Amino acid sequence: MTDNELIELAKTALKNSYSPYSRFKVGAALLCQDGSVFLGCNIENASFGAANCAERTAFFKAISGGKKQFSKIAVVGTGSGEITEFTPPCGICRQVMAEFCDDDFEVVLTDGKTIESFKLSDLLPCSFTKFNIK
Repeated sequence: MTDNELIELAKTALKNSYSPYSRFKVGAALLCQDGSVFLGCNIENASFGAANCAERTAFFKAISGGKKQFSKIAVVGTGSGEITEFTPPCGICRQVMAEFCDDDFEVVLTDGKTIESFKLSDLLPCSFTKFNIK
């Protein structure tokens, strides 16, 4: 699957965002190594701490469906209805990615004009993983 196709799926997921507090919608499309794709959107809550990001929604759907090998994720976000800037994953999402993905896992972002891909190791250098727990 191309980065552009994955971005388009993330845009589809964005439409299901429940974000009445921040009014910032986020969509994600997670590509598994077997070619399957899981979509996620951000889901907010009045108690803020109970909110869940689009990336983690996609990961948790995939993992609960038995998937544990991932290739890349596309993430899009907007507060205005139009995608105009990159929306990189937050720190918590990066930590979840570090739990389930190799350092070369790709994070694909767009600002509506260009698409850029980043390696997880570049977004989360010196990460804390299961290998740190002895």
